[in-house]
Amino acid sequence: MARVVKEAVSDAITNHLNDPRIDGFVSITRVELTTDLRNANVYISVFGKNPASQNRTFEAINHARSRIQSFLADRIKSKFCPVLHFYTDEKFKKTLETFDLIDKATRERKEKELTEDNDQNEMPTI
Repeated sequence: MARVVKEAVSDAITNHLNDPRIDGFVSITRVELTTDLRNANVYISVFGKNPASQNRTFEAINHARSRIQSFLADRIKSKFCPVLHFYTDEKFKKTLETFDLIDKATRERKEKELTEDNDQNEMPTI
């Protein structure tokens, strides 16, 4: 059921919302459903030009919650349609930042090794 909610919310945001505040790339990172399936916590990661743009995008999505909810209700075949609750997911961004730091450290290490190798090769032999 969580997968269906995730796909329906993603589809609604991507294809059915025409809000100019939605800018950048929006990713539904995960959906957590309560055991009674009446509530769905939807975690969203927004990649935009800057933090202000990302906040506007999240606010626009949150503002369109009832419309997204109606798309979800049309999509699922269930007695109840879960009430959507949107949250920003910073874990995904932090993971990407960690990978960037690892890549940077790796590049710096390789550059240092190349510099050391070049310095050793340039030493005169006696």
